[in-house]
Amino acid sequence: MDINAAVAEFSHAILRYCHATLCDYHEAQDATQLVFIKAHANQARFKPGTNFSAWLYKIAYNTCMDILRKNRRRADLTEKIREKPVYEDAGMSPALEAALLALKPQERALIFSRAIDEIDYTRLEKIYGAKAATLRKRYERAKKKLAEILTEGGYSDG
Repeated sequence: MDINAAVAEFSHAILRYCHATLCDYHEAQDATQLVFIKAHANQARFKPGTNFSAWLYKIAYNTCMDILRKNRRRADLTEKIREKPVYEDAGMSPALEAALLALKPQERALIFSRAIDEIDYTRLEKIYGAKAATLRKRYERAKKKLAEILTEGGYSDG
């Protein structure tokens, strides 16, 4: 796929994913640019017949994890949500946003890609480099942890 076409088609989705993972809009913008730079530089490594969007999401995931490792700072993410909601275009309540921010970045990325972007486990295997069964377990554990955080915070279905 032509890189200009890829940017036009996937830039919004990749930006949302990076923003959800990093919880910082400006870092997400930088990460999105890096994703497309890396995709362009590594076009020859893309295997025709494989899922292009899964390949981009894998680059995005790795880029976000690299940024988080570099920063090594654990700023109070709940303060960032008060500045500008992280998931505002997903229509989430502030309680759910705060609970998501309490998760580890890897858990948050998996929850976001599965529940919000509705990426199937076949594509998730390619993104996260793990088997579908493993990802299902991780997803279920992350959902359970999210539910516990919401319950402890006084939020529930009923």
